Amino acid sequence: MIVESDVAEEYRRCFYHMQQDEKAQQLIHRFVQLKERYEDVQRFGKYHPDYKEVTKQVREAKRELDLYGPIAAFKRAEKEMQSLLDEISTMIGRAVSENIKVPTGNPYFDSLSCGGGCGSGGACGCRTK
Repeated sequence: MIVESDVAEEYRRCFYHMQQDEKAQQLIHRFVQLKERYEDVQRFGKYHPDYKEVTKQVREAKRELDLYGPIAAFKRAEKEMQSLLDEISTMIGRAVSENIKVPTGNPYFDSLSCGGGCGSGGACGCRTK
């Protein structure tokens, strides 16, 4: 089962550690606040007086967030979990039909079909039988 897999267990473990880590929660909270401020500034674009400063603060906060151990570990586990789910979705789709389109967001799996929506019966080069 997916729920009992090592990948799912690692995801849950990393999520729990991130949620329990006080510094991680502070970094997330700070980033969310800066992001909201950034969205306000974006309405005026580079003409807003605080544009450069807010943009710089958001980039720095995002970098600090991404490099902090528990958050980085969670993001890796999340990516592994998504890869597992993409692979399973593709396998299920292929079991139904070779021509079924399964959007995964993963270029490897997306390349197994025509990329979606051609509707022309193979004009895009996809396999039709």
